[in-house]
Amino acid sequence: MKLEVCVDTIAGLNAAVAGGADRIELCSCLAMGGLTPSVGLMELAADAPIPVYAMIRPRVGNFIFSPQEVDLMKHEIDAVHNAKLAGVVLGANLETGALDANLLKTLIEHAKGLGMTLHRAIDLAPDLIEATHTAVELGFERILSSGGAYKAIDGVESLAAMHQAAARRLSVMPGSGVNVQTAPKILKAADFSELHAGCSATYKQDQRLLDFGFENAGAKRTDEKLVRALKMLLQNHSASQ
Repeated sequence: MKLEVCVDTIAGLNAAVAGGADRIELCSCLAMGGLTPSVGLMELAADAPIPVYAMIRPRVGNFIFSPQEVDLMKHEIDAVHNAKLAGVVLGANLETGALDANLLKTLIEHAKGLGMTLHRAIDLAPDLIEATHTAVELGFERILSSGGAYKAIDGVESLAAMHQAAARRLSVMPGSGVNVQTAPKILKAADFSELHAGCSATYKQDQRLLDFGFENAGAKRTDEKLVRALKMLLQNHSASQ
């Protein structure tokens, strides 16, 4: 049972590795669902002892991209190649919410040689089972999803159905709100092989930085202890199977 931890700083990366994460989703701006990380962060993350997948998302908002944004995403994928990271995390929708299979195929071809995760753009799709089959046909390794709900714990039935539809041709990886409290119920829904979590906690903030607007109130950081606790839970679950 693998644990993927999403991080957006080098300190977060170090905490995730120290806590026992099996894979990293590397981003910037996790507070907005994650954006493409900087080239510098990618290059530093390449030294991590576990696989690192970089988010490819050039802006906040929807996953309907203009031709210029597609070009930007290709340049970001090139940066992942150059940094020699293990993979990329992609997603794109049509106006209907369905996956934009043509654009995803273009991006996948550009990212040839890298591992591929389909991100939570799939949660906007009107038919999650159809979207799962599309992801299989496109050649994704895994789908990161909350089952169309805001939190994975509320989408467990859909996640289980997606897992069944995938029929082990790819991994359906539950994510969003996954922690030691919610993971047991999620793991009961299906024999998932990996989970995605932030494992972050709030910290004492400097009021002066808040007043200047240099930080957001309630910001969180990856917590090594939370990573370790969730990883231990997954190990115990695997041992009991």
